[in-house]
Amino acid sequence: MTHRFLALLALVVAAFTLSGCGYNDFQRLDEQSKAAWSEVLNQYQRRADLVPNIVATVKGEANFEQETLTRVIEARAKATSITVTPETLNNPEAFTKFQQAQGELSGALSRLMAVSERYPTLQANQGFRDLRVTLEGTENRITVARNRYIQTVQDYNVLARSFPTNLTAMAFSYDPKPSFTVANEAQIAVPPTVDFSASQPKQ
Repeated sequence: MTHRFLALLALVVAAFTLSGCGYNDFQRLDEQSKAAWSEVLNQYQRRADLVPNIVATVKGEANFEQETLTRVIEARAKATSITVTPETLNNPEAFTKFQQAQGELSGALSRLMAVSERYPTLQANQGFRDLRVTLEGTENRITVARNRYIQTVQDYNVLARSFPTNLTAMAFSYDPKPSFTVANEAQIAVPPTVDFSASQPKQ
C-alpha cells in the first residue's frame, strides 16, 4: 500500500510540475500552430489550383506578353514542387524555401494582373473577371491564414524563450518555430512596375 501511495504521489507531483513549467501550454500551442499551418497550406493550394484556369484564359488574348505568362507557370511549378511535411514547421531552411517559392508566385500573379489592364478585351471577358475576383478573395484568405499562423508561432516562441518555461523547452527539445519574415511580406506587398507607356497591343 505504501509503495502504491508513493507512486501515486509521484505521479501527482510530476503532473503538477509539468503543468507549472509550461509543458501543457507547449502541447496546446504546438497543436494550434499545426492547425494554423494547415489552413495556410489549404489557401496556397486553392490559389495554385486557380492558376491553370487563369493562364488558359489569358492565353486566348492575342499578343499577350508570353514572358509574363511563362513566369507565372514556372513560379506555380516551383511552388507546388516543394514537398511540405510536418517537419517543415521545425526546419527554418525548408520553411524559408517554401516561403520564397510562394512569394515568387505572388509576385508573378501580381504582374500578370497588372499587365492584363492593358488588354480591354481581356478585362471585358466575364470568365477572366470572375477568376480575378476569386484570386483576390483567395489572396485575402491567405493573408488571414498567415497572420493567424504568425500569431500562434509567436505565442509558442515566447513560451520557448521565457523563463522558466525555456527550461522545459530545452528538456523536451521544443525549439522555436520559423515564421513568415518581414522581408517576404514586403516582397508581396510591393506592387509590380508595369510600363503603361509602352505601345498598346494590337487588336
